[in-house]
Amino acid sequence: LPTLTAYRRGHGLTVTQRALNIEVFDEVLSRRHIEGAVARLRAHYGPRGDRRPPRPIAAPREQVAWALAHGAQVAAQVEQAKRIVRSPAFFDGPKGLKAITVIDEALRIASLPFYPAALELTTYRPAMTADSSRNILREVRDPHFNMLLEIYRRGVLKDIERQRPDVVGISIPSMAQMVPGLTIAALIKERGLPCHVTVGGPHITMLRERIARCPALFSLIDSAVVFDGEEPLLRLCEALDAGGDLSAVPNLIYRDGETIRVTERKEPAKIGALPQPDFDGLPLDRYLAPELALPLLTARGCYFGKCAFCNVGYGEPTFSLMRTEMLASQMLDLHRRYGVRQIFFSDEALTPRTLRELSQIMQRDGTPVLWGGCARFEKPLTAELLQQVYAGGGRMFLFGLETASEAIMRRMVKGTTLENMHRILRESAEAGIWNHTFFFFGFPGETLEDAQQTVNFLYEHQEHIHSAAFGTFLLEVDAPAHKYPQSFGISEVIEHPEKDLAIYFDYRVSEGMDDKLAERVADSFLEALPEKRYPQYYVNDVYRFLYACHLSRIGQRPPPWLVPEPVGAAD
Repeated sequence: LPTLTAYRRGHGLTVTQRALNIEVFDEVLSRRHIEGAVARLRAHYGPRGDRRPPRPIAAPREQVAWALAHGAQVAAQVEQAKRIVRSPAFFDGPKGLKAITVIDEALRIASLPFYPAALELTTYRPAMTADSSRNILREVRDPHFNMLLEIYRRGVLKDIERQRPDVVGISIPSMAQMVPGLTIAALIKERGLPCHVTVGGPHITMLRERIARCPALFSLIDSAVVFDGEEPLLRLCEALDAGGDLSAVPNLIYRDGETIRVTERKEPAKIGALPQPDFDGLPLDRYLAPELALPLLTARGCYFGKCAFCNVGYGEPTFSLMRTEMLASQMLDLHRRYGVRQIFFSDEALTPRTLRELSQIMQRDGTPVLWGGCARFEKPLTAELLQQVYAGGGRMFLFGLETASEAIMRRMVKGTTLENMHRILRESAEAGIWNHTFFFFGFPGETLEDAQQTVNFLYEHQEHIHSAAFGTFLLEVDAPAHKYPQSFGISEVIEHPEKDLAIYFDYRVSEGMDDKLAERVADSFLEALPEKRYPQYYVNDVYRFLYACHLSRIGQRPPPWLVPEPVGAAD
């Protein structure tokens, strides 16, 4: 969003950017809102929570009873909890844990009147799956399930009515944002506001072929911008200003009378030709984090781009790399303008060249910014380079481990070796860098023996891995495994007609574990994990990254993930 804003402001357009996630959490995590949710539960379910409510689906009785019993206490504590999470006090283990617990409880109470929809700290879960246009069209207007309707009507919708913009652009980066994003669109159309509503973002791009076959969605929106949006969105604004002929706007899906039209794809701009992201106007002090961490990109696309499970680039080669001097200049400018001390690179994978050059520049110039991002287990990541990365401000790497079975690594075209994985995890940890790993079970052809090799590898490196995210294989649209299923041991891809906006698909394999067995393996691994004394630092990537930076500033090394923590451990 800040890059789109910078591009349009640079061409003379007036742009207001809003981070509605921040605004929604700020509204919900307030004493007034939680007290209102408790009052609504009492009105619907009775003072003891045992009455049948006047809504299609009732929340579990024990959850309602808990909310009624504890709601007043949570409401009284929620604003203090929010202040703690936004302050250095979050790094005080017991205080931070108490604050996150209160926030989690407050979100559960706020969500219960709209059960089974739920607003959580890391996601929004709609009442119905967001891979169906029928579900979405119903839920964006349904006050029984959509808690955002009231919040948006009181907030952003009034501002749109007052400001009367020509274009409202809604970024939808993931499936979890489909209902929240399209709820705004539905309210604009319901109110009859004379603005062009367009959507974009990674999730919309993944759905580009399906959106073009889904005219019902265009009752909510006027157009969708797919792929990179800087020039297409600018051209859309210019076309609307000139009279409304959208046929020459690139990367656009739009309704023309009763017809849905798709315009020509334009090659994306190289990242070095784009302006520095512009965060002006965003309420950066209201993020639910103890310190500000801003995102940047060092490249667009993935320099490897061959993994069978991944749809980076949406199946097309689009990689471009920023000059490292330009990158370092942007980091320093963000530090000067916003006081930010942490930058998280949102790239798919930082190149070894960028790591080497950036750490040299940061060390040379003494830039007071710590940073982290994703990396691959590449041979050029030597012990010397990893030490240099730490000296140049690098504090966290997120590695795509995926599997430790060499047979499955070859099958998924991972392009890494066990030898490099062993070495880099050890040498990175020795350098003081926080190692986060991603892995999953159930890639087509994987056996229980293969999965056990991954588990064995993780425990062999329990001193060198500091956190992880794991799950099971997902067959994702545009990934090589989806485009060429037979080549990867998938005997059948199952598409459900009612899921007309799906990006994940059921499948059958010709050999190895099926998806249900893979889920049992993942569940068993989860159950065996040691508990963390202060799990609040592992809630999301931002908290982990800020915790890693905090520990480095006070001279402590990252705690191992798989090593049980003794009951008297220091904070």
